[in-house]
Amino acid sequence: MYWYGEEIRAYRREVRALLAEPPVRAELDALHERPGTDPDVRALYRELGRRGLLAVNWPARYGGEGRALLDAAVAGEELARAGVPDTLYVNTVQIVGLFLLMAGSEQQKATHLPPLARGERFASVLYTEPGSGSDLGSLSTTAVADEGGGWRLSGVKAFHMKSDLTDIGLCAARTGPAGGRYDGISLFIVDLHAPGVHRRTIGSIADEQFHRIEFDEVQLAPGDLLGPENGGWPLLTQALAIERTGLDYSLKAENWLAAAGAALGPDADAAVCEEVGRYGAAVDGSRLLSWEVLEGLAADRLDESLAAAAKFYCGELAARIGRWAPTRVTGPLPERRAAVLEAAYREAPGLTVAAGTSEMMLEIVASLALDGLAKEAAAW
Repeated sequence: MYWYGEEIRAYRREVRALLAEPPVRAELDALHERPGTDPDVRALYRELGRRGLLAVNWPARYGGEGRALLDAAVAGEELARAGVPDTLYVNTVQIVGLFLLMAGSEQQKATHLPPLARGERFASVLYTEPGSGSDLGSLSTTAVADEGGGWRLSGVKAFHMKSDLTDIGLCAARTGPAGGRYDGISLFIVDLHAPGVHRRTIGSIADEQFHRIEFDEVQLAPGDLLGPENGGWPLLTQALAIERTGLDYSLKAENWLAAAGAALGPDADAAVCEEVGRYGAAVDGSRLLSWEVLEGLAADRLDESLAAAAKFYCGELAARIGRWAPTRVTGPLPERRAAVLEAAYREAPGLTVAAGTSEMMLEIVASLALDGLAKEAAAW
């Protein structure tokens, strides 16, 4: 495997050295000292951007480092292990940045990508609506064409994170008649500081709070359309499959299990130690599965069923560890470690819903597997 080679190990050492530099460590330490559980991490991301650790595989002309996709995965692993909160990274770089690279015009790429790569601007993913959940085919936000060639955006997006800090949003809206559930959907890059954009917080039991954004006749320019008009659904399905490597969930599972294992003393219960060992093997397996998806993407092979299986397995595993660790690892713990386990317990329920529910992932795996069997049967 590529990730065992000397070249990738050398890059991993380079990333670790950059993360150990005093300005980065100072910002990481400051996160633990700030009051509240949902701190502003933008100063930390600016330090990461200065060191080229955010948009690792983007072309240099767009602010990236021009490295391979698997190098970006290595950087993502090391960011997580260093304690860097990942929500802004995932949304800004791995999702919105990916869409811009896939479907953006040259002007859109030149305008938006460099400041995202530098950690100077941030992005939200605005798919989910109060009444539609994960079912994008039922979205009701509209973008109505106006005489100037642009659109007027109206509707509500909800249950996204860090949207109080972001500057632009990747927004799915209806622009045409719905001949089918997934027809007439377009994607826009929306300025979240524009008139008519109203944001507020939705309380959550997790450390990171949800947000709600209301669009009240927000003016969109012709250049805000991402990809073809009414052609958003094919882009969404392609990008969602690419996003679902499971690596971010595998890293959560690894982090939470490490916190639990480190809390066990020499007199730890044998049954708990056995459970730690079993979960450790499962975490290693989840990482192997995620990297199999990543290596396929690096070779321009998109296996949607494997990606869905990775998201399902890694998300379910992280959720199980998040629920298990605080209930089985008992006794006095250092404050920071106890905070990690307590936060994991509250975050765990959402892991099987975010980025596509576990039920949706199983449906994708089953339907694609059945399609494959039908094709094999037809060829006999």
